[in-house]
Amino acid sequence: MEYISSEISPLISVESRLRDLTPAKMYAEVWINPSVRNLIRIFNHLRTVYRILYNYLPRQVVAALPEPGVNRFKWDTGTLMFTDLAGFTPLMEKNARHGVEGAEALHAMLNSYFSEMIQIISKSTGNLLEFTGDAMLVQFPADAREQDTLQAIRTGLRMQRAMAKFAKFEILGEEFSIGMRIGLHVGKFLSADVGTPHRMEHILLGQSVLEAKHAESKGKTSFVCLTPQASERAKEQFRLTPVDDGFHLVDDDLSEKELGDYDILMPTERMASMVLFDNSREGLISSIQEAIDKVEPLASFIPRPVLNLLVENASARGLPPDFPEATILFINLLGLPDKLEEVEGADLEALVNGFSRLISVINAEIETHGGVMKKVTYHHAGPDIMAFFGTPSAHTNDSQRAIRAAREIRLIVNQSEPIKIGEQEYKIESHIGLNRGQVFAAEIGDRQGRREFNVLGNAVNTAARLMDFAKVNQIILSESVFEDLRGDAPANKLENVQLKGRSQKLTLYELADEEEKK
Repeated sequence: MEYISSEISPLISVESRLRDLTPAKMYAEVWINPSVRNLIRIFNHLRTVYRILYNYLPRQVVAALPEPGVNRFKWDTGTLMFTDLAGFTPLMEKNARHGVEGAEALHAMLNSYFSEMIQIISKSTGNLLEFTGDAMLVQFPADAREQDTLQAIRTGLRMQRAMAKFAKFEILGEEFSIGMRIGLHVGKFLSADVGTPHRMEHILLGQSVLEAKHAESKGKTSFVCLTPQASERAKEQFRLTPVDDGFHLVDDDLSEKELGDYDILMPTERMASMVLFDNSREGLISSIQEAIDKVEPLASFIPRPVLNLLVENASARGLPPDFPEATILFINLLGLPDKLEEVEGADLEALVNGFSRLISVINAEIETHGGVMKKVTYHHAGPDIMAFFGTPSAHTNDSQRAIRAAREIRLIVNQSEPIKIGEQEYKIESHIGLNRGQVFAAEIGDRQGRREFNVLGNAVNTAARLMDFAKVNQIILSESVFEDLRGDAPANKLENVQLKGRSQKLTLYELADEEEKK
């Protein structure tokens, strides 16, 4: 005879939603013993997770609680700021030799930098849209009197002045120096939430994003560089030095008094309140249900392995930094309209929905093979997707997993339906690059505010350059990836390759097609 327990947990109504948001030990304890004390622990834990996720996401995502699986999108305007660090790679490589001690020291220094910059940005009407490695993309919302560009310039000057403390510093007995380049552009860009209830992604698309990054690359450390459009707005208020192609550097010849006080603070988006009013078992179950309703939509924007880390470490002071070996995969998607800014109405909806479907299946393929889709960003000639294999969960065959994912993603893109806009169809094409090496994996940003789990270092930068080198439908491998494959994937050798921005010539490999393998 089969015996079935008649005892049913009071959590049964929320169990399927609770399991991914609760540490394994806490989940087991409350399921076995759903006492009032344990239910209060669950509620307090969910409140902590909500605060963490709130700080992991851009303010425009959390301002209106997102609905998982719904593609929200809009054209936004203002002045965009793109910042990038110079000197971080040698800093990372030298500290990697010290293992855990070096990771912790580097982490403290990097977060000191980010905290300083993020606080200046937040006090100057700026909105941090995304981290890209050690870079930041910031928006200064459009102002009717076109003051947003002037606010952005003043913010950039304050940030460069604050960099004085990083011009010379010591870590573990060694002296280092880092600098920062800042680029500004004024224009229109597309902000969209795309994906599925399992995984959403906030993306920014448009030429204005590229122009801000272009201004940063044209600039110099310790300066703020303006595109021609931003220069036009600033020429009466600041002294500008021409660079070329209409770009200008802002001369910081202002006194503290002339620079002025911080601009009017932006309204701070308030976190949804989570207050426990009823300590009865029924009241606690209801409060836990309401807490899940607030946490779940934000959790869908976090890669699953990273979410698991955040959930398990919610009571800790942050995620521990590390120097793992990882295989980095970069995918460039080309084929969107050149004049994206002119797409409106139903055509814009069709574009966002088509792109959302493509991102969703690409993410699914990356997750299937044990990787993490970290970021979709707009760079060079279209959206880039970065994924990594080897952190926070490592496998003995991470490169093989990355290669299998890359093959499937190329097939997915090739077989994807063209995106129809008006009478014209746009076929998306892929360029893919993979590299393997040591990375710095850490929770970076402001410890008390905006932050993200990220991977940084030369291995990441090289993977991006391999993607740039790849032709349409090509998958380009570094020598380190090829060697790690141990012959599992046939590839064609490419010798004496000169990558942009690299002085040393490299040996690379083009992954052979399935037909060639046969």
